[in-house]
Amino acid sequence: MADISGGARLAAFAPVDSTARVDAVVRRLTDAIALGLLADGEQLPSEAELAAQLGVSTVTLREALMALRQQGMVETRRGRGGGSFVRVPKEAPGLAGRLRAFTVEELRDLGDHYAAIAGAAARLAAQRALPEDLAPLRRTLREMSEARDEAQLRRLHGRFHIEVAAVSQSARLTQEEIRLQADIGPLLWLAHVGEDGPSARHHAIAEAISRGDDGQARSLAERHVLDAVEHLIELRLRQP
Repeated sequence: MADISGGARLAAFAPVDSTARVDAVVRRLTDAIALGLLADGEQLPSEAELAAQLGVSTVTLREALMALRQQGMVETRRGRGGGSFVRVPKEAPGLAGRLRAFTVEELRDLGDHYAAIAGAAARLAAQRALPEDLAPLRRTLREMSEARDEAQLRRLHGRFHIEVAAVSQSARLTQEEIRLQADIGPLLWLAHVGEDGPSARHHAIAEAISRGDDGQARSLAERHVLDAVEHLIELRLRQP
């Protein structure tokens, strides 16, 4: 089972928005599963506990779990040792098709927004991180260096940025990072296909946070996102 830091997991289970709560619960848990915050085969909390954590009624939660079961992302077992268990999809939808759904203007706008979120999270992480807060970042970097499967490396790439946001100690920034990773994270990975393990910039971001250099951490995080988005724009312009 994946060992995810408390900050990122807490953000995954934080109360959802008050509007369209069934859809919000489905989206929150879908994102958490797709991004590896919840591991394949992991048992979810009981319905009463999970509903309380998400700030919804048990009726709303049951409707959301039903939708997730229909999508094949949750399996519910009855009887002794039963409960709801995570099922991670084997592979993400085709990235070329997902990229084609965006215009160049939309990619640039989304990149600007994401860079602002990533930069703010890295800046606050550098200001607020305690020595023990850095362990999840270092663990993820180590797992990235050991990963040999591209799908696993892609998930770890997204997890690194979520862990940075979690170190910022801002629940809202962490939730926004999770949302953005789910929306565009797999596409941003296209800029890193062929890399083995973490890039020099991943290490540099972690080191800047470790030193408490908030300006450098922010600059590196923003540049990391913007460079990846520029690569996406180039790929999009080549598409028919």
